[in-house]
Amino acid sequence: MLCMGEALSLADIMENNPVDQVGEHLLAAAATLLYQQGDTEAAITATDVLAVDMSLWNSDEYEPDEYRMYFTVEPQLVDQFTDQVVARIVDGIHAVMPRRGCAVRIESIEVCPVVPVPSMDWRKQLRTANGPTPTNQARKVRLEPRDQHPIQDDLHFTNEWEHGLYQVLKARQATLPDNETIGIMPLGKMRLLGSTREPDFLITYKGRAGVIEVDGPHHGKPGRASSDHSRDNLMIHAGVEWVSRLDVQDVGTKAEVEKFVDNFLARLVRQ
Repeated sequence: MLCMGEALSLADIMENNPVDQVGEHLLAAAATLLYQQGDTEAAITATDVLAVDMSLWNSDEYEPDEYRMYFTVEPQLVDQFTDQVVARIVDGIHAVMPRRGCAVRIESIEVCPVVPVPSMDWRKQLRTANGPTPTNQARKVRLEPRDQHPIQDDLHFTNEWEHGLYQVLKARQATLPDNETIGIMPLGKMRLLGSTREPDFLITYKGRAGVIEVDGPHHGKPGRASSDHSRDNLMIHAGVEWVSRLDVQDVGTKAEVEKFVDNFLARLVRQ
């Protein structure tokens, strides 16, 4: 059985598990290698893959087994996986493929959008989500029923942790002078090099812009820390002054979240 939490080498993982269960590990290793080699576009695009499935495509007694790999991604991100980017990801996977005891090749990668499960009132949801004018705030979340995600001040939030942070930020905003306060933009789309991102919070303060990402309890998975670091660097290279991550497992009280916000704002404007 595949154990995600164990610190095993890729060779050990592939030796002890069925090939069709190691797609996530192969992608994580390939994306990390691509980033280290300077291919930021392919590496960051790979972080948008939500699930990796592998299916045996061709088997020959004298040749390596060929597998077809399927990437599941958000529908609006499919276009980022151009033929050129996918080809470089395939090259990265072949580069990290263990040499000992492994006769596997990736025949192709098919990029598939997440198939939505529409509710009975899908017509109303789509009309409401778009509203009288198009919006780039929380586009994915807006397609969910309004009673399934927090909403405040006509802003939508993915979960209770984002909503709780927003309330602390808003309270901090109210204590600052009118001419030196903060701006709070949750789940706003922004275009970065090679990809479109939706930071949990973009904060403006004293002429600076910073980002806060809220890492939920299920955030960790193979290669995630490396992917987070790559994504954070991409935002910093685009002019974001500071990126900080709030791990909900490390904060248990409102006071701890308030301290996090104070530290974030202090670091944002530090010379």
